[in-house]
Amino acid sequence: MNRTLSLGLIALAVIAGGAIVTLSGCATQPNPLYDWEGYQPQVYEYFKGESKEAQIIALERDLEKIKASNNAAPPGYHAHLGLLYASVGKSDKMVEQFQIEKTLFPESANYIDFLLKNKTPEAKQ
Repeated sequence: MNRTLSLGLIALAVIAGGAIVTLSGCATQPNPLYDWEGYQPQVYEYFKGESKEAQIIALERDLEKIKASNNAAPPGYHAHLGLLYASVGKSDKMVEQFQIEKTLFPESANYIDFLLKNKTPEAKQ
């Protein structure tokens, strides 16, 4: 009987130890893949029709914060910034941001190529 009791206590200790290890693994969160900063509120501001210049300033400022913390901007960040530059007539900055988006996220190449074809001044002539 003592042997059965000892084996039961050992089994209980192993199960409890496994549960503790499992739960402690849940407590540590991995670093996020992207740093969103104020990107989502700026997209909202864009659709509300707020000042494009103010949005550019905010996104550029946030991009500096993202770079300073060695994080990555999320998909669409540079494309959105490029669209903002296009809306204020800065086609050189637009192309630069679109190319960055395309480089960072190759899966966006078709969309970026579409934007470049339809948003550049040469395409409108």
